[in-house]
Amino acid sequence: MKQEENFNEKYRKRTFLFSVQVCKFFNKSFSKLSNKVIANQIVRSSTSVASNFRAATRGRSFAEYYSKMCIVVEECDETIYWPQNS
Repeated sequence: MKQEENFNEKYRKRTFLFSVQVCKFFNKSFSKLSNKVIANQIVRSSTSVASNFRAATRGRSFAEYYSKMCIVVEECDETIYWPQNS
């Protein structure tokens, strides 16, 4: 159980810091509307990674944990999709 707690705490911090770094990066003003839209989407998906990972670690069952982790993976994928394809 202790190993699981260390894993959860490590990745709670890591996903939170990731979302903060993304927000700081996109705090710049963008001149084009399309850049603003994409930046907003990246910020939303990256912050969702952190919040859903936290929710997963508080799951009441393995099924709930698994469901939230699937959302985390989906949001991670979306976060890396936009910079590569825009």
